[in-house]
Amino acid sequence: MKTRILVAVAGVVVLIAAAAVYVGMAAARNRDVAATGTVSLAPGPRLLVRSTADASRGHVVTVSSTDPGGPRAVSPVTCARVYAAAGTGLCLRQDGDLTTYQLAVLDSGLTSKREIPLVGLPNRARVSPSGNLVAWTVFVTGDSYNGGVFSTRAGILDTRTGELAPSLEDFAVTLDGKPYQAVDLNFWGVTFTRDDHTFYATMSTAGHRYLVRGDFRAHTIGSIRENVECPSLSPDSTRIAFKSAIDDDPAKGWRLSVLDLASGRVTPLAESRSVDDQAAWLDEHSVAYAIPRGTQHSDVWTVPADGSGVPRVLVPDAESPAALG
Repeated sequence: MKTRILVAVAGVVVLIAAAAVYVGMAAARNRDVAATGTVSLAPGPRLLVRSTADASRGHVVTVSSTDPGGPRAVSPVTCARVYAAAGTGLCLRQDGDLTTYQLAVLDSGLTSKREIPLVGLPNRARVSPSGNLVAWTVFVTGDSYNGGVFSTRAGILDTRTGELAPSLEDFAVTLDGKPYQAVDLNFWGVTFTRDDHTFYATMSTAGHRYLVRGDFRAHTIGSIRENVECPSLSPDSTRIAFKSAIDDDPAKGWRLSVLDLASGRVTPLAESRSVDDQAAWLDEHSVAYAIPRGTQHSDVWTVPADGSGVPRVLVPDAESPAALG
């Protein structure tokens, strides 16, 4: 009898906790519906996200950095992926009513300044700290070497000069210090330094995935180390948040970690769930990333970048985070 009572009590506690989570998510959705205000990409104490709430799925949203679970400003602009820095936004979106996609470079008021057709499904978006360079990744099919499985294409655009590199596969590549060419080269997950020409990304070839450093001016790329995917450079340019395949096998999921570029030391973060996302730095001390919830919803979570602490929900019903200031 005592056991049944304890089980019943435990069940009630679980139901109460579940109800609290549901109420919290519902409240977030209600705030989303009732939100007012203008969305701006100008630098400031706000977070930019893509909404996954039922009432505004896909819309570009901003929230206060000090109250990220609070009221939202919801824009009419919709994106599959979004990112912004220094007043420049990058929106990967459907091309009108067509089944194709395009990238749109946005100003701080979300007005499109340039649009470029995309061949493939949007996957990653990044803007350099200056706002001068934008990068994107798409999934594509049809590469003969890949047997119809998805491959990736990554490109970079200089918003000042208009110089466009539609595919990093056209850059000169070195692997372990030696010139390298292969038909199965794939790149994804670009992240920029502050000098407006150096970038990091993931390169895959022959079944291996590498962290690479590239030079947009020289059109060169060189490998650094293996099993580093979706890099995200810290604001001080000393560390890279990334996902690594568990036991070097993507089928087992990914572990979110941070690489110290000077020492090569890797610190696994407190998030033990598989994170299939390109993390975004909120500041020098923490990163944010999306975790799916069901089939159509995601939440933005955050965790300290030094391996301490515990993960916590930052923005309910959201994904594709970027700190605007």
